Amino acid sequence: MVWDLEAVRITCLPDDAFYISDFISEEEEQLLLQKVSIDQFFASNVASAPLPRWTQLAHRRLQTWPSSLTKNNTLLATPLPAWLTVPIIAPRFKELGIFNEAPHGAPNHVLVNEYRPGQGIMPHEDGPAYYPLVATVSLGAPIVLDLYEKTQPESQHLRSPNFRVLQERRSLLVTRGQMYTEFRHGIAEKQADADLGAETVCNWALLGEKEAFAGGSYERQTRTSLTYRDVRKVATMGHTLKFLGGR
Repeated sequence: MVWDLEAVRITCLPDDAFYISDFISEEEEQLLLQKVSIDQFFASNVASAPLPRWTQLAHRRLQTWPSSLTKNNTLLATPLPAWLTVPIIAPRFKELGIFNEAPHGAPNHVLVNEYRPGQGIMPHEDGPAYYPLVATVSLGAPIVLDLYEKTQPESQHLRSPNFRVLQERRSLLVTRGQMYTEFRHGIAEKQADADLGAETVCNWALLGEKEAFAGGSYERQTRTSLTYRDVRKVATMGHTLKFLGGR
């Protein structure tokens, strides 16, 4: 499928945000969810560098691919696993051209976040370690992403968000430019997302299954997200060892 990026722009948001409802198929979604679990089973049996494992945080758990950043926000040059590359990066991201202007021309870092009902993440920004573009694929269940202008106090998470985006399962959400630099994003800790409709959800017109939310709410289920970014600073293993050795 070929998408026209302008046709999937979320027009009520400041530049730039895009939403594609059926970015991957149900079969691809199931394979990705299986990979998130299966690769962890074999992690301890790999002779080379260890594979990422789930990290349990206070309100969710996550995996970091191919590795976490160093203290100076540098990524060790390691390729992403094939299951995170095909078919998402190649060919679909490449066909959309969303990472064409990024330093490496493609994402080199992926966070896998799992949100169970009642879990979320405080409003935050991703910071300067990354090129200002985030592409998120949602798996398993929908969830509402809340957006807050940074000009408001950080305590604004106690208030209503400026904008809300409903991310359906198998969808792609891309935010870049002003949406990356001028807004915080978060997920409320709720058992259900409510007050859903054309007046409250920015991407309502772009949803693939509006009828699923016609009642104005839904009970949350476990949702897994794949968040693709381009880390600006990348070091090879040789350069990293030289830096650590100091001589």
